[in-house]
Amino acid sequence: MTNSIVGEWYTVTLGDIVDYGKAEKCRLEDVSPSTWVLELEDIQKESSKLIKRVDAAERQFKSTKNKFKSGDVLYGKLRPYLNKVIIADQEGVATTEVIPMDASPHVDNRYLLYWLKGDKFLSYVNEVSYGVNMPRLGTKDGKAAPFVLPPIAEQKVIAEKLDKLFVKVDSIKTHLDTIPDTLKRFRQSVLTTAVSGKLTEEWRLEHHAPESINFTEETKEERLHKGIKEGKLAKEANVLSVPYEIPESWDWVRLGHLALKITDGAHNTPKVLESGFPYLMAKDLTSGQLNFSENRFVSEGVHRELYNKCKPEVGDLLVVNIGAGTGNNVLIDVGFEFSFKNIAIVKRPNYIAPSYLQYYFESAKQRIFQDQAKGGAQPFLSLTMLNDVPFALPPQSEQAEIVHRVDKLFAYANKVEAEVNAAQERVNKLTQSILAKAFRGELTAKWREQNPELISGENSAEALLAKVKAERKKLKPKKNTRTRKKV
Repeated sequence: MTNSIVGEWYTVTLGDIVDYGKAEKCRLEDVSPSTWVLELEDIQKESSKLIKRVDAAERQFKSTKNKFKSGDVLYGKLRPYLNKVIIADQEGVATTEVIPMDASPHVDNRYLLYWLKGDKFLSYVNEVSYGVNMPRLGTKDGKAAPFVLPPIAEQKVIAEKLDKLFVKVDSIKTHLDTIPDTLKRFRQSVLTTAVSGKLTEEWRLEHHAPESINFTEETKEERLHKGIKEGKLAKEANVLSVPYEIPESWDWVRLGHLALKITDGAHNTPKVLESGFPYLMAKDLTSGQLNFSENRFVSEGVHRELYNKCKPEVGDLLVVNIGAGTGNNVLIDVGFEFSFKNIAIVKRPNYIAPSYLQYYFESAKQRIFQDQAKGGAQPFLSLTMLNDVPFALPPQSEQAEIVHRVDKLFAYANKVEAEVNAAQERVNKLTQSILAKAFRGELTAKWREQNPELISGENSAEALLAKVKAERKKLKPKKNTRTRKKV
């Protein structure tokens, strides 16, 4: 035990204040159907907010649980870097990965909660937690954790000040958290207006409505190669219906009539090697770009078989057609050979701008590629459906203008998003900065000057610690001593 930065405070251990790791156990038969059953997943990381409340009737359990009462601090010891700590507003039971603590009446539980969320405690926890994939704070290390003890009156003032400050911080966070969804809707709105011709409506008037692409000017050999018939939307019964009106200078065209080829990659997982030819999987198509995050390769023989099937080139479009990411797509922008699985490829003719092709797919992702995909747990977007996608085709000059305008608007959205991310990072740092000031005594410096009688004598932290130790000593069970009988 040593004096802390503030003369009237003491640095002790968490075990000096509470019985970390000690909790009354219970089983399902010990609780009523209405009993609150808390799991770690119910607590939002960092925010100390409860995401959901589930009772025993809905969440029946087989394993032993920790009982807690209203007002207890509930600390998530598993993956403690997630900072999952709340104060219970009613009694209940929790997974044994949640440690209930009650430091009252000598320590304000709100003060304890804030201390457990602060950098000093978190830094200690990250150093001593054991387990690689699922680290947790053990009982011995939990008891040895540092704890700064101010006088009880000052604890309450600190907790009240932090409560008020974090209401403001939470308000800022809530506002910032709504912006990504707003930007998502903005981008989708841009795409919708772009592929319907509304984004370039004034441009068409200024440029006298350029004529649509004349497919008949292409040679017979080219048309046969591309599979183009009349260039208009096919009338087969399985073709998806035209979803909206487009300008007269545009054409609705079946995608299979436009693309040089629509095919998919490997159907069976090939043997993955440490070297060879790059092998792409659906999870590598993230955030609109190719992300070769793993060193995944196949042999030259396997590669040639798969590569010759589709021959991906710069400007072609890759589309995830199996699994949860169905509809995710990226333009190929790398000039080297690779093969892939669970991905389809749309080979682009030269009269479709690469970015316009991708923007159209992005605009139709929910309407066609996700809602229409077959299957539940493992949705599947068939090549037939891809071929039958109705494609809104503008003249080439207008495609270029659409891409230019969308790029400009997206650049604006990206700038806003970067500013929001930076602001969120500053707010996260602000939280820890406020806590650090609180535990250095800076938030209550003026209060201490105005209330010396509440931090000295019987009200001092030293006297408080003596009371805590005396009471905890009384609560310790006495050791059983046996008297050896004489023979």
